[in-house]
Amino acid sequence: MKVLLINGSPNAEGNTHLALSEVAKALQADGIDTEIVWIGKKPVPGCIACNRCQETGVCVFNSGIYTEIMEKLPDADGIVVGSPTYYAGPTGSLCALLDRVFYSLGRYLQYKPAAAVGVCRRGGSVSTVERLNKYFEMTNMPMPSSQYWNNIYGLMPGDVARDDEGMQTMRTLGHNLARLLKALENVPRPEAEEHAWTHFVR
Repeated sequence: MKVLLINGSPNAEGNTHLALSEVAKALQADGIDTEIVWIGKKPVPGCIACNRCQETGVCVFNSGIYTEIMEKLPDADGIVVGSPTYYAGPTGSLCALLDRVFYSLGRYLQYKPAAAVGVCRRGGSVSTVERLNKYFEMTNMPMPSSQYWNNIYGLMPGDVARDDEGMQTMRTLGHNLARLLKALENVPRPEAEEHAWTHFVR
């Protein structure tokens, strides 16, 4: 089994990377393979609501980090998404990417366990995790718990390593995710009922 971890920070090896690495170490200790993918510093297009992906199965902006993640999703049994906190939410580039990934590639994500990690200097990371959790909640993805909110604190690169409770929370999350993956390994995925699309006037 394998978990794909997505680093939504513009910094390749900053505090978000360290937090995700701690989750990955716990997963590896429990026999789960891991891979961390960094979204990079290049601009990431947002969804333009063209709905072409519903015809072709892929976003019209099929390049860069989107394509890289698309190629890895079929082999991933679970995902973890981490982000620093910008104005009490995830980074804009990460949200732009996830909007397109989840809308166009949801077939690769349904029923796979997932978790979010928020990193902040002082506050707002609970909102970051809640925002990321919405992607999972709307895609039939079970979410493992931890011993506290999946938040960790630090400003300068490396600071999170001194947040003992935060690092422990990351390890607990990794172990709980591993247990959930193993528990679901031989459970057949249900056939999802066709989505009933409605709006508030009918």
